[in-house]
Amino acid sequence: MNRVYVCSCFGITETEVKAHADAGACTPRQIASASKAGTDCGSCVRRIQSILGRGGCPRRELLDRRTPVLVEPADPEVTAVPMTPAPAPVPARLRKAA
Repeated sequence: MNRVYVCSCFGITETEVKAHADAGACTPRQIASASKAGTDCGSCVRRIQSILGRGGCPRRELLDRRTPVLVEPADPEVTAVPMTPAPAPVPARLRKAA
């Protein structure tokens, strides 16, 4: 199998980037959140932008239909990092006194 690496820092392939885009990622930042691509040296960000293109972003339609956005790709060869948001820390001045 011929793999075209987009991000050599994390070993992210073009297939993986396209799978995340098909799942609703519309920006390099969303691709980075889903796969870490573009978060180290940054040299792959322009390549990710070219893969995403300038077409319409399906994310808005997916959100309107309440379809999950940025889910793990169905392709078994694509490894995705689960996207579980971390809880925001509560500033000390807003915490209740015990």
